[in-house]
Amino acid sequence: MASADPVLNLPSATSNIRATDICSIKVLAESAKLSAIPSTYNSLTDPCERQVADELTPQIPVIDLSLLLSDDPQLHAEAVQHLARACEEWGFFMVINHGIPEGLIGDVISLSQKFHNLSDGEKAEFGDKGVSSPIRCGTSFNPKSEDVHYWRDYLKVITHPDWAFPHKPQGFDDVAKEYCRETRKVARKLLEGISESLDLEPDAIAKATALDTGLQVFIANLYPPCPQPELALGMPPHSDHGFLALLIQNGVGGLQISHKGKWVNVKPLPNSILVNTADQLEVASNGRYRSVLHRAVVNDKETRISVVTVNGPDLEKVVRPMPELMEREEAAFRGMKFKEYYELQQKNRLDGKTCMDHIRIKPGEESE
Repeated sequence: MASADPVLNLPSATSNIRATDICSIKVLAESAKLSAIPSTYNSLTDPCERQVADELTPQIPVIDLSLLLSDDPQLHAEAVQHLARACEEWGFFMVINHGIPEGLIGDVISLSQKFHNLSDGEKAEFGDKGVSSPIRCGTSFNPKSEDVHYWRDYLKVITHPDWAFPHKPQGFDDVAKEYCRETRKVARKLLEGISESLDLEPDAIAKATALDTGLQVFIANLYPPCPQPELALGMPPHSDHGFLALLIQNGVGGLQISHKGKWVNVKPLPNSILVNTADQLEVASNGRYRSVLHRAVVNDKETRISVVTVNGPDLEKVVRPMPELMEREEAAFRGMKFKEYYELQQKNRLDGKTCMDHIRIKPGEESE
C-alpha cells in the first residue's frame, strides 16, 4: 500500500487535490477514505450536460470492411456510399469483418489493464515528460494546463513510424506491435474508401499526406469506479487529431458521441471496432467529413478499459484541403504542418474543437 500513502494522508477526501499531486486516479479511487470526488474533478456542474438521448446504437452506422474490399463492383460501390453517409451524418461508425483476430483484441485489452495494475514505482520510468516523449504515462489529460481534471489514467505510446513500447508487463510489447500493425491496415483501407467517396483516387489522401510514414499513437485508458459519477468525466468533449481513431474496450460502457446536439451512448456490436473521424480528415475533405465530438463518462461500479489507435499523416506534412476538391469549391481551412497541430492539441487543455479554430478560414479571410 506504499503507493497509496499520498492519498491516504490527505486531510479530506474532498480537498482541493490537483492531478499534478497524484500518480494515478486508480490509486485515488482505491483509497479507503474516498467517499466523494475532490472538487478539482467536478467537471459536470450543469446537470443538463449529463442528459443522454434515447439509446440509438442500432442506428449508428455499421461498415462491413469485407464489402468495402469486395471485388464485386456493385458491392464495393454500395459500401463506399454507406461509408460516405456514415462520415457525413455521424462521423462515427462500427466496423465488422475487419480481419483482426478476436483473441488479439482480448489480449491487448487484458495487457493494457495489467499495465495500469502495475505499482506506481514500476510505472515511474514511463512518466509523462512531454508531448515529444515516445512513451507517456499519466493521469487526466494535461494537468498543468487544466482548471478541472478528469477521472482517467493513460498510457500513450508513439508506435509509428518508429516503434516504442513499455517492456512490461511481459508480452505487452509483442501483442501491441501486432495489433498496431493490423489497425494501420484497417485505417488505410477505410481511408481509401473515404477518398473514393470524395471522388478522389483511392490513395489520394494517403499519398498527399505520406500516410505510410504517418503518426500512429496507441492510447490505453483506464477509468476506475468513481464515487460521484454524476459530477465527473473520464474525458471531456473533444475531437481527435489525425484521420481516423480506432477504439476497442473491455465491455464496460462509457463512450458517448455527439449527434444532432445530443449525447448518444455507444454499445458496440460484438467483435466490432469503433471508428471516429478526426481533425485532419475534416481538413483534407474541406469540411465535408467533420471530426466528431465525443467524451467518456464514468460509473461507480466497474473499471472501464479502452484502447485507441489514432492514425494520422506524416508529422512533417502540411495538411490542407485536397487540391482536387479546391478545383470546385473554396478552401475552408488553411494548411498547417501536422507536427504543429499535434503539439498544439497535446500541450493545451481539451476544449471541444478549439484547435480547429487556428486553421479554420473565417468569412473574408484569405486562405493562404
